[in-house]
Amino acid sequence: MSKIDVLLGLQWGDEGKGKIVDVLTPKYDIIARFQGGPNAGHTLEFDGIKHVLHIIPSGIFHKEKSNLIGNGVLIEPVIFKQEIESLKSKGIDAVTNLLISNKANLILPTHRLTDAANETYKGSSKIGSTLKGIGPAYTDKVARIAMRVGDILNDNYKQVYDKLKASHIRHITSLGFNLNSFQIDGISFEEYEQLWLKSLDFLKKFRIIDSEYWLNDALNSGKKVLAEGAQGAMLDIDFGSYPFVTSSSTITAGVCTGLGVAPSRIGNVFGICKAYCTRVGSGPFPTELFDENGSLLREKGKEYGSTTGRPRRCGWIDLPALKYSCMLNGVTHLVIMKTDVLNDFSQINVCDKYEINKNITDKFPFNISTEDIKPLYSSYQGWKQDIKGINEYSKLPSAMKQYITALEEKMGIKVAVISTSPDRKDTIYKENI
Repeated sequence: MSKIDVLLGLQWGDEGKGKIVDVLTPKYDIIARFQGGPNAGHTLEFDGIKHVLHIIPSGIFHKEKSNLIGNGVLIEPVIFKQEIESLKSKGIDAVTNLLISNKANLILPTHRLTDAANETYKGSSKIGSTLKGIGPAYTDKVARIAMRVGDILNDNYKQVYDKLKASHIRHITSLGFNLNSFQIDGISFEEYEQLWLKSLDFLKKFRIIDSEYWLNDALNSGKKVLAEGAQGAMLDIDFGSYPFVTSSSTITAGVCTGLGVAPSRIGNVFGICKAYCTRVGSGPFPTELFDENGSLLREKGKEYGSTTGRPRRCGWIDLPALKYSCMLNGVTHLVIMKTDVLNDFSQINVCDKYEINKNITDKFPFNISTEDIKPLYSSYQGWKQDIKGINEYSKLPSAMKQYITALEEKMGIKVAVISTSPDRKDTIYKENI
């Protein structure tokens, strides 16, 4: 009987999870997404080509592996079809090794309109949504009125769709908008709706299964499974920087509800973080930089959202938030990404504590969205050297090894993996995983 290992982000998303899933996939039989939807953007680079995945698990490039979209994931059929067709143009036939839970929820065109209407109505108080319909779709799930993938296999699926669409229109109208108030990906609602309905037939080409049975049977037979998370722990609906969070459970606990496995089946937890911090959209960000250092991080890290294209806010690494994430997730292996982005810095800062109302703390506060937080830093010498292509820890610059050691001591957890470039081959295994 096997355990299910977990890989997830420890910050505000965009940590580089896609690359590490791709790197680890050869060690597993199944890669399973357990939450999120097309608001995710997992970027993988290999053989000189950049790939961005939104809904599909990042193990899809390994033809001999099975990939599962779990019940906790949201599927937008048009985006799903576009993603599959993009993979096909690169020689990847996802139909052969992709399975979909019949309990995964669908994002309707009116979910996306509702998302836009809600954000517009909030004005300056908006969350910073990706406008992919994530919040409204999860709202329907909790309200017990959602449309699930399994519903499209029934003859009455159009009635289910029309009923849900009507409830969304009532809400949009109540905010003072209508179906023509917003476009979806540059076209009218009517045009997009036709694309969406046609995409359901495409979705039916895939194996739609009782995934909880399938996955537990696989574990019972000794198959090795890696659960892939989206977004990051600081965007978790319960424990993130509320209300500027996503609408699902992004932490290890979400694996159980998002895939249908018991807590006792959780094995290793790979926690992914950057060597600095970024955030997209609205919400608190204690270590955000507004100076040339922040601009340099954005430039060198190419920090623009893979889903939205929006420039990411950049800052130094935040250890109070990171330690909080490790605690919530039970991290067993810490993975540090994008260390090469710090190549040009003479000095690198690390936030050890916060000062809040003249009190010093290393705890992540309940009211982070409203508190005036002053980050307190320690400084370390930069390595001022290009580390791209280095794949042995012993060959790293001494200043970089000192930085890594300092993080380990402050975090109380060993760094297992270090990424020195976006390419899958530029990966250092510092600890045995």
